[in-house]
Amino acid sequence: MRVGPSTIYPTKWIYMKPGLPLEIIDEYGHWRQVRDDAGTTGWMHSALLSGLRTAVVGPWLKANAMLRGSPETTATLIAELQPGVLLSLRSCTGTWCSVSVQKHSASGYIRQNMLWGAYPGEMFR
Repeated sequence: MRVGPSTIYPTKWIYMKPGLPLEIIDEYGHWRQVRDDAGTTGWMHSALLSGLRTAVVGPWLKANAMLRGSPETTATLIAELQPGVLLSLRSCTGTWCSVSVQKHSASGYIRQNMLWGAYPGEMFR
């Protein structure tokens, strides 16, 4: 991540873990201004970004988020996910998201408002 939209600008931050969710907030040529889940903003070349959707369990949560077998609060509990756990997003209904836990075999549904990486009410497949 750089301070401005070019390699002439100094490096602001180096992300060591691939696949972290970033929100694109502006564009300039091949450069994208992005924001991460901690609120850090800067510029990254579009070649460093992926269109694959990911999310993290909300860093603001004081308790674990429940991963369920179906999109219902009474559905079978699959796992309790700590804040900051990285997830792959499959789809979101505006209320629930179908997710898989990266590097693990767990998959299921989690309340959309427990995630950073999907906008409130956003729907996609």
